[in-house]
Amino acid sequence: MTIPVQPKIYHIVHVDRLPSIVGDQYLWSDAKMVGRSPQETTIGMSHIKQRRLNELRLNSHPHLHVGNCVPFYFCPRSIMLYLIYKKNPELQYQSGQDLILHLEADFHATVLWAKQNNYCWTFTLSNAGARIFEDYNDLTQLHRINWQAVAAEQWSGKGIASSISEGKQAEFLVECKFPWHLVERIGTCSQLVYQRIVGMLASISHQPQVEILPRWYY
Repeated sequence: MTIPVQPKIYHIVHVDRLPSIVGDQYLWSDAKMVGRSPQETTIGMSHIKQRRLNELRLNSHPHLHVGNCVPFYFCPRSIMLYLIYKKNPELQYQSGQDLILHLEADFHATVLWAKQNNYCWTFTLSNAGARIFEDYNDLTQLHRINWQAVAAEQWSGKGIASSISEGKQAEFLVECKFPWHLVERIGTCSQLVYQRIVGMLASISHQPQVEILPRWYY
């Protein structure tokens, strides 16, 4: 599969995080969130977050740990969302996918913003929380991402190579923060959450398109 003409990136977040994101006008890295009041819902695996914060460094930016960056996938309906949907016992969050939002942005617009504002960025070929992964901050290397795996809806099971699940977890990482104004679309899986988001954004200057997108969910 060839590189998409206009790749999109996706960050998943619990709906109760949205007011602070809008209020700050930024999504922050886990490193920046350390020490903030834990009033909002965290959906990741705590031991993986700690590894990303304290152990895993980027080859393309050796001064940065993975946790110094805001993470995105190149697809909705990620493997992480599946673990949330299945209420994986390693997750502290056990309420399923119904209150999880997808924040969609444009890959190239984000890279341009990072360059213009002197923030590092990189992309990985697999899960940046794993012990070993490859990362690049060179757009000429985008072909190294397994785009067929990224787009795959069936990524595990009989007859499916492990490289598919590995490739589907490719990440885009941007140092420190990601600006709210680059969020183009918000996806949710229910009318109730849709109405909640629309209400939250009613008086906000930047209002991304909000859609009920069940195909982005399990």
